[in-house]
Amino acid sequence: MHDIGLIGGTFDRFHLGHYKLIKEALRKCSKIEIWIISDEIAKNKNPMTLSWEDRKAEIINNLDLEQKGNIKFGVLIDDFGPAPTHPNATAIICTEETVEICVKINIMRKDNNLDELEIIRVAHAMAWDNLPISSTRIRDGGIDRSGASWIQIKKNDTGDIIDNSAVLKMTKEVSQELKGPFGELIEGPEENPKIAMQIAIKKYQNDNVPLISVGDVSTLTLENLGFCANIAFIDGKTKREDWPKANEIRFENYDQLIECINPPGELTLSLLNACKKSLNSWIDNRSSSIIRIDGEEDLAPLIIHLLAPLGTVVIYGQPHKGLVVRITKEETKSRCRKIIEKFERIKN
Repeated sequence: MHDIGLIGGTFDRFHLGHYKLIKEALRKCSKIEIWIISDEIAKNKNPMTLSWEDRKAEIINNLDLEQKGNIKFGVLIDDFGPAPTHPNATAIICTEETVEICVKINIMRKDNNLDELEIIRVAHAMAWDNLPISSTRIRDGGIDRSGASWIQIKKNDTGDIIDNSAVLKMTKEVSQELKGPFGELIEGPEENPKIAMQIAIKKYQNDNVPLISVGDVSTLTLENLGFCANIAFIDGKTKREDWPKANEIRFENYDQLIECINPPGELTLSLLNACKKSLNSWIDNRSSSIIRIDGEEDLAPLIIHLLAPLGTVVIYGQPHKGLVVRITKEETKSRCRKIIEKFERIKN
């Protein structure tokens, strides 16, 4: 049993892998010091990283009383922290990808006439797809903190998403639940949607996450204000009636056109595949997409929130009131997953 062990890392969106690392460290060490990467370094790498204080709080909130009593925290401002000169530490705990840094630390300790630290390697906690759980995957919206998929996804040989249920049909219970705004209502006159949209843009524009418009009116309004959604859903209608101004939407503003089928009151695999393709394009190279739906786009936010990166801004119109903005958060994903579970499953 070591007296003091050292751990360094970002510890963003505290997850099952983080807990496994700390639990194993406390099994091998009486005390551990957790050195959390500073806000300056972490946010430079990914602006969506939580603050140092929030990351520390999440660690504390996920440990029991005894575990908390055996941990101290510090701010990590470089790759090595106090490890090269720490006089009392005898172990360093890491995952496979940071072993090389630990080896360098031991070389530095030798130069400082200190004993080497025992390098304790801890295997990753694996997600549903047998790939490691990571903060990056959680921020990108693919998995929750336990490694479960937010939406059950399988792929065929061509990369399209498939599932045992071909169509999900909305029930009366779901219809009732979706009547109210799902997000922040920004009020504005229906005859001039620019007013509410300008407020939304000023408040929520963020180049680090995708901006998604659902509906022809929202999509065209953004264009007329000199903006372009990263992902836009259109169906040629407003209030379920053909909308003549839909022809003014400029498809050339987008890097790709994706077409899919999604009848009213349903969620189809065609829509799911379109959402996944558009989000992958944005994540991979910031490509924009316009998704033209044969049917209706009203229920698209339920799918897009489940797949989207955390922080994604989704905007859609609210008839007679203005527009609604919903940020993709973990609780947003959780609610969408629960709502979709209430849909009726119809075999293809």
